[in-house]
Amino acid sequence: MNLIKKYLPQLLLVISSAFWGASFIFTKDLFETEPNITPLIIITGRMLVATLVTLPLLKLTGKLEPIKKGHLGYFMLLAFAEPFLYSLFETGGVQLVSGSLASIIIATIPLFIPFGMALVYHEKLKAMTFVGVILSLIGISIMSLNEDFSFSANPKGLVLLACAVVIAVVFTIILVKILGHYSPMTITAYQNMFGLIYFLPVMLVFDYNTLPTLSYSPHMLLFITFLGIFCSTAAYMCFNYGMRSLGATAGSVYNNIIPVFSLLFALMMGQESLSILKVVGIAVVFIGLTLAQRKR
Repeated sequence: MNLIKKYLPQLLLVISSAFWGASFIFTKDLFETEPNITPLIIITGRMLVATLVTLPLLKLTGKLEPIKKGHLGYFMLLAFAEPFLYSLFETGGVQLVSGSLASIIIATIPLFIPFGMALVYHEKLKAMTFVGVILSLIGISIMSLNEDFSFSANPKGLVLLACAVVIAVVFTIILVKILGHYSPMTITAYQNMFGLIYFLPVMLVFDYNTLPTLSYSPHMLLFITFLGIFCSTAAYMCFNYGMRSLGATAGSVYNNIIPVFSLLFALMMGQESLSILKVVGIAVVFIGLTLAQRKR
């Protein structure tokens, strides 16, 4: 029991990475199977499903904590950063580049979080964590190369994903302010609710005429439901718990294994093929992750 409790935060962070890794591939599949679908429609659908699941569930079980005085602004900023701005940039980037490449770029988030934490909260930068993050990024870079060592991607997609990385750092800085005051489930529930409030009017303004052109097939509804329940709800609950237990810098390093799961899901769904470079990159990512968690 003590062993499970000891490694529970790490396990939950791995689970969150698996769900987020799958989200890139599932989102890419939606763009390929639904030609008229837009990033706003996908994200709003995710937020709607997530809100309809989390709020009633927590309310019925009595686990929904009220927002404390002075914290409403933090929750609104948190949701505005992520999921609102982050999801717009991330999903827009996934539309233009491959799912696995998008996940590789997003996995650079841990490189910048220690600097953000040091700048805002004066958190000391640990040398081993920094080395582990750098090594993981080298592995991610190897995974991004083709077999002939070439690299090609849509520049606009890369810019959108880079913006998502910056927003993720801001999100982490805001999240640290409220992590100790609420359960991970409560934070996730309010995050999804405010996210839906932000997304719904924007989607109706820009994509209202697109809604009747969608197929609403079982495939489309199943994928959006999966994204809402597992990627926008379960993943954030696991991530928030792990972050609270391990700290923002160490916890965020687990984002580095998102590309590994993205690649595995892409292989299973036939979107990509496996190469020697990707296998080497996966190995280097895991070595870096291990080093980043060393205490000395």
